Amino acid sequence: MSSAASLFTPLKIGSIIIRNRITMSALTRNRALKTIPNDVMVEYYRQRAEGGAGLIVTEGTLVSRQGTEWPYAPGIWNKEQVAGWKKIVDTVHAAGSHIYSQLWHVGRVAHPDAPEQILAGVPVYAPSAIAARGGKFRHIAGLPGYVTPTAIEDPWTLVAQYKQAAINAKEAGFDGVEIHGANGYLVTQFLDSTANKRTDQWGGSVENRSRFGLEVLKAAIEVFGENVAIKLSPAGGYNDVGMPLQETLDTFNYFITEADKLKLAYITLVRYIEAYDVAFDGVKRSIVHDVLETYRPLIKNAKVFINAQVLPEEGAELVASGKADAIVIGINWILHPDLAKRVQHGKPLDNAPDYKHFQWGKDHSELGVGYTDYPAAKY
Repeated sequence: MSSAASLFTPLKIGSIIIRNRITMSALTRNRALKTIPNDVMVEYYRQRAEGGAGLIVTEGTLVSRQGTEWPYAPGIWNKEQVAGWKKIVDTVHAAGSHIYSQLWHVGRVAHPDAPEQILAGVPVYAPSAIAARGGKFRHIAGLPGYVTPTAIEDPWTLVAQYKQAAINAKEAGFDGVEIHGANGYLVTQFLDSTANKRTDQWGGSVENRSRFGLEVLKAAIEVFGENVAIKLSPAGGYNDVGMPLQETLDTFNYFITEADKLKLAYITLVRYIEAYDVAFDGVKRSIVHDVLETYRPLIKNAKVFINAQVLPEEGAELVASGKADAIVIGINWILHPDLAKRVQHGKPLDNAPDYKHFQWGKDHSELGVGYTDYPAAKY
């Protein structure tokens, strides 16, 4: 029996059964010109569905126009986007895989001068008027960093945007939605006391800071029932978030416990990643702790996915031991459209990364370069 055998047993998540435990992470690739999914994206997702992915999670999909650092990220707020996503969903299903839409709002790490933010006609919103440090908007002259955002007057208006995005995802045929609650974006900004200084029901106590993310989950559940998930990165770091250890433990112990009571399909836990551990004034932002060991025991209902530099060999051990129900792989799915088939057949993961073209930019015109041109193995 293959050492990876534990990865190739079916798994029930929500109301669906995925064919294996190797899932594809959300991977922002910047190919959605004018925010609309296109034919080259259909091909990209088709390759990876045919390559054996048990579950594909889309690249972060914006619930509204935002001036992000990812100028060609797709959205899901209008009918044209829904139609584009439906082509992708139908293609993935035809290849025998399943697909969740990752719903994304970047909050304070947008920029008012970005073209999409200008089109939106609204300020950069966040829980509080506190700028994230760092940032570099390559598509704006002068490579500006983050700005001080405008505090959201009524967070329910943003909860409503997530719900509408879920309704649109349902119309496109997605199997479920994953709320992006990781990496310093909007849900994390509400959770994190360094980004959220509100004194109303949305800030202050652990319960209040958790409210926004929990209400977003509840809104999505009204649309998708048990086919709702969330991605969390308790170790912080990326996009200038991270609380002291005890506050981190208190916050995520509460949030994960309450989220799990909602009977989600799965919870993805992102492990500490050194590359995301950004330092400001010589102090790193991440709170290094064993995310899986710490929070896995709290999760009684949802399946547990583990993400961040997980290779198949380690992943098979985590699944076989019951520490995780599935693994989430990112960059290796970029490099190997047939990743799951390679693992199943003992083929090496040996494609070289084309880092220059991980995201699309003005330095080249072919959307497929470094995107749909990675070769599959010979079987």
